[in-house]
Amino acid sequence: MLQGMPDFPDLAALNAWLEQRCLELWRQTPHGKLPGTIADVWAEEQAALMPVPVAFDGFVELSKRVSPTCLISFERNRYSVPASFANRPVSLRIYPDRLVVAAEGNILCEHARVIERSHKLPPKTIYDWRHYLAVVQRKPGALRNGAPFLELPPAFRQLQDHMLRKPGGDREMVDILALVLQHDEQAVLIAVELALAEGVPTKTHVLNLLHRLVDGKVIDGPPLDTPQTLALRQEPKANVERYDDLRSQIAGGRHAS
Repeated sequence: MLQGMPDFPDLAALNAWLEQRCLELWRQTPHGKLPGTIADVWAEEQAALMPVPVAFDGFVELSKRVSPTCLISFERNRYSVPASFANRPVSLRIYPDRLVVAAEGNILCEHARVIERSHKLPPKTIYDWRHYLAVVQRKPGALRNGAPFLELPPAFRQLQDHMLRKPGGDREMVDILALVLQHDEQAVLIAVELALAEGVPTKTHVLNLLHRLVDGKVIDGPPLDTPQTLALRQEPKANVERYDDLRSQIAGGRHAS
């Protein structure tokens, strides 16, 4: 009897489903020789097993030179590298599922490895927009049409649409993106989402929300409903006699109390 094959978006999702399905079957299947299910026997056996050692860090290493556009090539595809290493040599560590770029004894970045089985498909360029923050800080205008920034999270993209409508918006948006260099990216993203939800998509408001998040202050709840202009409850009186009295006191060598 044929059985339908479940649909999975990628290999990782298939493996996760397969693991859960195996665990379910182990809990349902009797062991046969020992009392209990396969899962019961496995739980008892685990206590007697040796701990698994650290996995061997096996990779193939190649020397690469970063292009002026902050890219390295591998298997017809190109991967971005932090802009500070443009035109400099780096080491590319090739794993089955990822690529790691290292230089000067430090890990610079990591990308999921793109494997194309057909040479008829066009090569791909895999960007990380964070690698180009140093570039747009010098040239904010590159933020508008730069290919790396097409991959921004939706909240950043929405804020960018608001920012670029006003003069100086490029610089303000770059300053907000650069916050991920000093703060947790998720915190910056939450601050941007809150600013958009409150209808105040400005750099000042995003900074205020971010500082409150970092300080651990509660910012839930609706924003304060403040008037556009503040009105005085008691208007000041135009009394010029007080000014004349002050002048007379100074002229007489006395100090105003």
